Amino acid sequence: MASSVHAPQSFLLQRVQPAMTGLIDGSLSTLAPIFSVAIATQRPHTAFIAGLATALGAGISMAFSEGLSDTGDLTGRGNPVVRGSITGAGTFLGGILHTLPFLIPHYHAALVAAVVVIAFELLALAWLRSRFFATGFLYSFASVTLAGAIIAGLSAALGLAG
Repeated sequence: MASSVHAPQSFLLQRVQPAMTGLIDGSLSTLAPIFSVAIATQRPHTAFIAGLATALGAGISMAFSEGLSDTGDLTGRGNPVVRGSITGAGTFLGGILHTLPFLIPHYHAALVAAVVVIAFELLALAWLRSRFFATGFLYSFASVTLAGAIIAGLSAALGLAG
């Protein structure tokens, strides 16, 4: 079956889809620990450490998950080590981008900068989905924003409760 996959479809299955999975997962799954710690402690450095640990852990977890989920032999999805590496790197990147603002020592400035970074991440994810997967930009943006809003709301509530 792998030989019947055309070059553009192969690129999507073997490179773009694992990268998108990682970027989306990293951008969304890391929000809760970073923001709940940031809000609970109001200490940017503590939030940075939590975000770094989360981005690293999520990246490694997603790399193994993708690599072990499919050998690629039957599906044409390509080498599992390559796919896993792409997914893991995307997950780390998606998680570390909105963690970096917490290197700013002032709580409110770090929080605002992180929210701005998240807005750019959501725009980039929506653009990538529309570019490579022929989904409407607004639909993609609304989808990832809804997921992000749900996660941010839950993490804020946890942070305030802590």
